[in-house]
Amino acid sequence: MANVVLGKKSSGKWRMCVDYTDLNKACPKDSYPLPSIDRLVDGASGHALLSFLDVYSGYNQILMYPPDEVHTSFITDRANYCYKVMPFSLKNAGTTYQRLMDKVFHQQIGRNMEVYIDDMVVKTTSTGTHAADLAEVFGQIKRHNMRLNPEKCVFGVQGGKFLGFMITSRGIEASPEKCKAII
Repeated sequence: MANVVLGKKSSGKWRMCVDYTDLNKACPKDSYPLPSIDRLVDGASGHALLSFLDVYSGYNQILMYPPDEVHTSFITDRANYCYKVMPFSLKNAGTTYQRLMDKVFHQQIGRNMEVYIDDMVVKTTSTGTHAADLAEVFGQIKRHNMRLNPEKCVFGVQGGKFLGFMITSRGIEASPEKCKAII
């Protein structure tokens, strides 16, 4: 039975987190490979238009395998609960999510989008095809019952932050926040 802790998000809102330290120690590490961040950033830079997508509570959109739900049990002052969807703090949550994204978007990854766990960018070399590229990605999102967070999505821009790098139609640029830290 795990304990609950509260963590403050960058937005100022609070997030309930469950301390799965003991469960994570008992679980073997999933060896599924995460993509190279350098390759993804290089692949997303230098495009005419970009759209940055954020899946709404992405991990929580993945159902738990029912016999494993009991392992996610946690205690509060009112009752004991377990997750029916994948919680954020499990050891293999990131690799599980990446495996699912690779499966859902296998025809788009590298061609008109890049995905690193829950960070997604739709990329287009010609401004005239961006709407069609987005429609293709949205079709997959709808087909797999995924929900986007409209507050965090940005559509049809010439640049933005992806995996901590500033990518634009000109390539990879220095992030203004990182430049300020140096100066």
